[in-house]
Amino acid sequence: MINEQIKAKEVRLISSEGEQLGIVSINEAREKAEEAGLDLVLIAPTAKPPVCKIIDYGKFRYELARKDKEAKKKQKTIEIKEVRLSPNIDTNDLNTKVGSARKFLEKGNKVKVTLRFRGREMARMFKSKYILDDFAEALSDVATIDKPSKAEGRSLVMFLSAKKA
Repeated sequence: MINEQIKAKEVRLISSEGEQLGIVSINEAREKAEEAGLDLVLIAPTAKPPVCKIIDYGKFRYELARKDKEAKKKQKTIEIKEVRLSPNIDTNDLNTKVGSARKFLEKGNKVKVTLRFRGREMARMFKSKYILDDFAEALSDVATIDKPSKAEGRSLVMFLSAKKA
């Protein structure tokens, strides 16, 4: 909020140079801002009394936008990569899938391991759970289990994430 939008009776005023001017009435604060040719901007509305600063509002908004942009640059997005398995997978095929999951984990992504069942395979759903356990065991040097295997519809799902160094 700026200038006339501020409804508090008294505010803690900070000058454009950053020095504290103490607690003053809102009218006095507006006058000082007008004398300086700048805006009165509400910085901390929840404080008792609210904190206002005499600054150029356009410059203030620009600085906030720049800080937000910098914060977004530093964020790292974590993707979830999926590896699909079937209950009758062979050892070499499983090793290939383990290799691809290892690459995903080394890049910092999380891995969703899905063991999909079709038709009659549904009858032996929980007997095939050992495949997911073997998969997690093969990656135990680089990964930890985020969420253990759990039945979701026609598949068993497990989430892995990279170990923290």
